[in-house]
Amino acid sequence: MVSVDTNILVRLLTREHAAEVQRAFRLLQQGPVFVATTVVLETEWVLRFAYGYSVEHVVAALRGCSGLANVELEEPARIAHALDWHEQGLDFADALHLASRRTTDAFVSLDKKLVRQAARLTELAVRLPD
Repeated sequence: MVSVDTNILVRLLTREHAAEVQRAFRLLQQGPVFVATTVVLETEWVLRFAYGYSVEHVVAALRGCSGLANVELEEPARIAHALDWHEQGLDFADALHLASRRTTDAFVSLDKKLVRQAARLTELAVRLPD
């Protein structure tokens, strides 16, 4: 198994630069590839800011890519939660932070908007610091 960089996913999803797209597809056909959570995070950012993809397009693209037979995500459940919350209005990085909280008692942020959105979208304890 090999681990891939963000540019591999970006080429697969944007199909930009034909020669690089073909190299990325060949890599995927050769066997399983490992995708770190940080690569998913950076891919979301690149698709949204560099390519102007809508949230809906980004979520669909990342779900499609993560569902490929030869793709193994580092944290599939956390990424799935983050994509769901992102689709419902949370910033993807914030959603990923929230989904990564593991066994803590609460998620605390100074970002009032994040606290409101996260409290509305999740069953997790989310609050401002005292």
